[in-house]
Amino acid sequence: MGPLAGVTIVDMTSVLMGPYATQMLGDYGADVVKIESPDGDVTRQIGPARNPGMGPVFLNANRNKRSICLDLKHAAGRDAALRLIAGADVLVYNVRPQAMARLRLGYDEVAAINPRLIYAGLFGFGQDGPYAAKPAYDDLIQGATALPALNARIGDGTPRYVPNALVDRIVGLTAVGAICAALVHRDRTGQGQRVGVPMFETMAGFVMGDHLGGLTYEPPLDRGGYARHLSPDRRPYQTADGYICAMVYNDKQWGSFLRAIGRDDLLSDERYTSFAKRAVNIDVVYAELARIFLTRSTAEWTELLDAADVPAMRMHDLESLLDDPHLVATDFFPVVDHPSEGPIRDMRVSATFAATPVARQRLAPRLGEQGAEVLREAGYSDDEIEALAGCGALKLPAAGKVAS
Repeated sequence: MGPLAGVTIVDMTSVLMGPYATQMLGDYGADVVKIESPDGDVTRQIGPARNPGMGPVFLNANRNKRSICLDLKHAAGRDAALRLIAGADVLVYNVRPQAMARLRLGYDEVAAINPRLIYAGLFGFGQDGPYAAKPAYDDLIQGATALPALNARIGDGTPRYVPNALVDRIVGLTAVGAICAALVHRDRTGQGQRVGVPMFETMAGFVMGDHLGGLTYEPPLDRGGYARHLSPDRRPYQTADGYICAMVYNDKQWGSFLRAIGRDDLLSDERYTSFAKRAVNIDVVYAELARIFLTRSTAEWTELLDAADVPAMRMHDLESLLDDPHLVATDFFPVVDHPSEGPIRDMRVSATFAATPVARQRLAPRLGEQGAEVLREAGYSDDEIEALAGCGALKLPAAGKVAS
C-alpha cells in the first residue's frame, strides 16, 4: 500500500520533528522500524493517557511504525541496530550529529556496511557554521527566526511563541521531501548519501520568504515585514454574535462584497480601487472591514459572503473542529480501536494517490512491541533474542519473553 511500499526506514528519532516526518513516510507505505531507548520516546509521557507511556502526542506522531527498544550504549544493542541498518533504505535521526558519532553510528561507519543508505539527519543548525553543535528546540528556533518578534509587532508588544510545534512540523515536512528526493537519486544511480535538514536555516527561509520585504534589496528599501500579515486588524472578524474568517482579497471580490453590503461609496474611494492601493493602505482597509463585520450575525455574513463568492470560513475551536461538516463527511477523524488503548480518534492521511492509495496499516505501538518480530526478520533466532533481552541490550514488552 502506498507509493513508498517496499522502502524500509530505521527511525532513530524522538519527540516530534523526526517522528512526524517518519510517520508521514509510514503513511505513504514505507516500513518504519522505530528504535527507542529503554525509557522510550519522551512524548509517550505527554498529555492525558489511559495507560502509562501511551499519551496523545505519541499516538498522533507514531502511527504506521513498529517499535523495538534497544540500548545503543550496549555493544549488543548497537550491533542489533547495525544489523537493521544494513538492510534498510533510509536511516533517520534527530539528535546532534556529534551524538551519533559518540554512538559510533556516524555516516562513514554506517555507509561502510550499507553504501546505498540514505542517512538523513534533522538537527538544529547547519554543520558548516559556528552553531553546529548547539542544541535546539522548537521554541528556540521560533525565537531565533523572529516569530515572537512579529507577534509582538501586531499585539501588545509582548513577544509570544506560536501555540503550535510549528518548527518541528515544518522541518519534518521538509525532511520528507528531502528523503524522497534522495531516494529518487539513489534509484537512478545506486548511490546513497548523507542528507541534512537544519531547523534554523529551514525556518529562516520559511519566515523570511514572507517578511524579507525591502530587506531583499541592497541597500534596503525598508525594515522588512509583509504589511498585510502585520496589520493589527488581520484576524478573525468579530460579528454581532461571534467571529468569522473572511478574505476579501482580489478586485473582483472587493467589488462583489461592497455591492452586496450597499457600500458603493467605497467603490470610488482611491484607497480601495485596486489591489495595489489596498496593499498600501492595508491598515485602513482592515480596520474598516472590522467595523463592517460587527453589523451582522455570523450566520448572516456566511450567507452573504457565500452568495457574493467571497471566501469565508467559520472560526473553530479545538472541539468544534471535530464536528466540522466537511471533516465529518470525509471521515477525517475516525474513531478506531487501538489494541491497548481502546477507542481513540485518529486522523486521515491528507494526501491522496490515485495509483497507490494509502491507508492506515497500524496504530502507534507500545514500547518495544514488535522488537522480537523485527529482530527475527533481521535473522536473529529466538535464543539470540532471549540473550539480548537477558543482557539488557533489548527491552521486550512482556517481562522479557519472546512473543510467539
